[in-house]
Amino acid sequence: MSHGNIALWHKKPGDLLVPGDLLCDVETDKASVGFEFQDEGVLAKILIDAKAGQEIKVGQPIAFIVSDEKDYQEFLKLPPSAYPPITSDPVAAPTPSSPPQSAPIPQVTATPTPSAGKPHPNATLSPAARHIIDSKSIDPSTITGTSKGGRIITKADVINAINSGKVISKPVTQIQTQVPATPVVSQPVASQVTSSNVSTPQIEIGGTYTDVPNSNMRKVIAKRLTESKLTVPHMYSSIECDITELLNLRNKFKKEANVTVSVNDLVIKASALALKDVPECNGFWNPTTGKPELNSSIDISVAVATPNGLITPIVKNVDALGLSSISNNVKDLATRARDGKLKPQEYQGGTFTISNLGMFGISSFSAVINPPQACILAVGGGIQRVIPNPSKPDDVKITTTMIVQLSADRRVVDEAIAAQFLQVFQTYLSNPSLILL
Repeated sequence: MSHGNIALWHKKPGDLLVPGDLLCDVETDKASVGFEFQDEGVLAKILIDAKAGQEIKVGQPIAFIVSDEKDYQEFLKLPPSAYPPITSDPVAAPTPSSPPQSAPIPQVTATPTPSAGKPHPNATLSPAARHIIDSKSIDPSTITGTSKGGRIITKADVINAINSGKVISKPVTQIQTQVPATPVVSQPVASQVTSSNVSTPQIEIGGTYTDVPNSNMRKVIAKRLTESKLTVPHMYSSIECDITELLNLRNKFKKEANVTVSVNDLVIKASALALKDVPECNGFWNPTTGKPELNSSIDISVAVATPNGLITPIVKNVDALGLSSISNNVKDLATRARDGKLKPQEYQGGTFTISNLGMFGISSFSAVINPPQACILAVGGGIQRVIPNPSKPDDVKITTTMIVQLSADRRVVDEAIAAQFLQVFQTYLSNPSLILL
């Protein structure tokens, strides 16, 4: 995480703060997390209001905190020019040129404020901090931690150190190779084009429009899906499944056992069993080795629409779960996803994704692959059809069918494997008794 957004302030200026108080809600690209205050003081001034679509960098001050009520009253008397500078570095208390003797200037700190001092000799790196340090070849001994008295270096500490220019890179051994010079052949230039003889067309947009602030989640979604379409070779294949017996089984569960499972729950279970039979679709492309790899577990991501954008919570080890467990997990994950209360491990990862738009009346659609996964299954709604009755040649019967389309990474899944997966998936849906075995 490099930036976020303040969704809601729980405190207002003048409120007393104690350790554990919820100061504000910070909106990341996937969830909303409460920011707990870890000290005592009084909220003196809010620097950044809650507003959708804004980007606040990690380490950027968001508020002024004073030590007690007396300092807060003195802070209110200060002119704005006497406030501490708004920077990510530790700030010192303002020192006016001629302060009144009867009103000492309160000590004001910006929140969050990195702790000053020398790097701790035995500091421990958080996983995110270690990843940045290793990827950028940074010497960790030059970074000062702010957690646990400097004993723990966090991701924010590394980012702040990089932005302040205080980090030192590890020595890198360079190997110089003599490369023969390549002769450069000059090409004739047909015409000289300069900025002076190129005119920019003026485009006028008629009518009025309204700028809608974009949430951090939608920005990340737009970025990742664009990267997916640009870097992943999508291959599409679809099949029509007869779900008449599946609907009958669902109604039977509800009437006889008072158990409610959705069509989507059955689709999730059928997908897991099909992935177990065709494990090549449960893989991913490893850019380091340049080879496809298979996942050892079947963890299915289920697309859930939220007010801030689409999120894919994960139902883990689906092949080992019963329908009731799948149904309960999906309901719980979907509810907490809409409330922005999912934990990172509940939406990061997954080996296969299902996106179902059948409840919106969509018959079929093409879904964009969610990297690093190799496949995503787009599920449409049920459609009643009149078909010939196999048992009575001169008669017809009404059946319900559903179209599913598989988007696959062609580097991992070829056409034959995609066809095998869809055939197995169709078999499970058309014969739902196999799902219960």
